[in-house]
Amino acid sequence: MNAQPALKPGEAVGEALRLIAQQTLSDAHAIVTDGTREKAAAVHDFRKSMKRWRAFLRLLEPHLGDSGLQLRVQAGDLARSLATARDASSALEALDDLQDEGAVPSEALSERSLASARERLSQMRSASERRVWNESARQRILDYITAASHQVAAWNFAAIAFADVAEGLTKTYRRARKMQPQDWRAASADQLHDLRQRVVVHRYQMELIEPSWPRLGKLWVDEAQRLRNRLGAYQDLAVLAQLTARNAPLATWRSRLMPIVGKAQAEQVKAAARLSARLFAEPPKAFRRRIEALWEAQAG
Repeated sequence: MNAQPALKPGEAVGEALRLIAQQTLSDAHAIVTDGTREKAAAVHDFRKSMKRWRAFLRLLEPHLGDSGLQLRVQAGDLARSLATARDASSALEALDDLQDEGAVPSEALSERSLASARERLSQMRSASERRVWNESARQRILDYITAASHQVAAWNFAAIAFADVAEGLTKTYRRARKMQPQDWRAASADQLHDLRQRVVVHRYQMELIEPSWPRLGKLWVDEAQRLRNRLGAYQDLAVLAQLTARNAPLATWRSRLMPIVGKAQAEQVKAAARLSARLFAEPPKAFRRRIEALWEAQAG
């Protein structure tokens, strides 16, 4: 199997970035054209591929101009067009996690009630997938990938150096660090959602330079992923809570589910606060000095 393209000290940065862009789009294309992939998996995997792609575009935005911004906005629109199918999956995952962790006592929800709730969410997911993951939607996505690939082929990145990459990484790090709540216990769902978005971008951007510091890079990306997972679990629980509103699919069980959801969210926030404090401990300038020093040490 061919190695994945990556930024490597001592090699041309611009050409590596072009190859990474091409591979990212190729991976997205493979997801859309894979007829054996279940719809839920396809929606999830494509949305994830667009997060990686948008993080890449954000990193290079100063060098891409309006065309790069347009590509990022369009990719976001495509991903959001699939959000309704993902919401049902998120709620199912949250309910399954609560059940697996023994957080749903039988006196609150019986096995029969849990099975009924899961069935309603499964039906909602299937209906959403049929609406959003159809031939027309897949063709729109493929048209976007084709157009983006043509733009990538025309990019001139010969002048890009690692200092440019470090600047972009630091900007994303700073934005995520500033997004941390001053009081985690009082943070709103919107605040935590915005932080999660920043952490996702940071995680995928840091993945680009992981090969330049194999051990530390992997630890950093893994730590960012753990924070992302905690904030994502909180968000899944928020979606589950929304589906207990009046006339929503799980409204019947609102009074029994909401206390359980609230307790689980508090636990996720507590864990996320610890992870975030570690990940964003150093000031942005120190962060940049660190990654540039590691790059130079590997290049030398």
